Amino acid sequence: MKILLLQIDKTQDSYLTNGIEIYTKRLKNYCSFEIQTINVPKTVRQRTQPEQKQEEAKLILLNILPEDQLILLDEKGKEYSSLDFSNFIAQKQNASVKRLIFLIGGPFGFSDVIYKRANLKISLSQMTFSHQMVRLFFVEQLYRAFTILKGEKYHHE
Repeated sequence: MKILLLQIDKTQDSYLTNGIEIYTKRLKNYCSFEIQTINVPKTVRQRTQPEQKQEEAKLILLNILPEDQLILLDEKGKEYSSLDFSNFIAQKQNASVKRLIFLIGGPFGFSDVIYKRANLKISLSQMTFSHQMVRLFFVEQLYRAFTILKGEKYHHE
């Protein structure tokens, strides 16, 4: 199974980029993992929020195949403990999902088109985080999930 983290616009802060790189390198030992960034033209950022989400949706859909499983990282999504999330990953592996895409939207969330295409919404917390910080939190949780599945000592219960 290939796992893709699809994100809108590049990560701006170096401390986040450095953390993301650490976990991305670690994940290479467990799965085929890639981060893909969709760059939104600056002219789009001058439009209204609904227009921005609509333009982002067009760009997102160009990167998703019909057979892909699309999981939105969304504050209104289902919450998992780290153990439950590792079980979720294992279920997707056992179901022979070819490509599992986790999507982090832009600063205003997703358009209705993207919500309709999604297979599931996951929330990392009831708190709201910037879409930039969610990237690091998610990659760490994905790494944690694989270490749980392998019975390694990274996660403590």
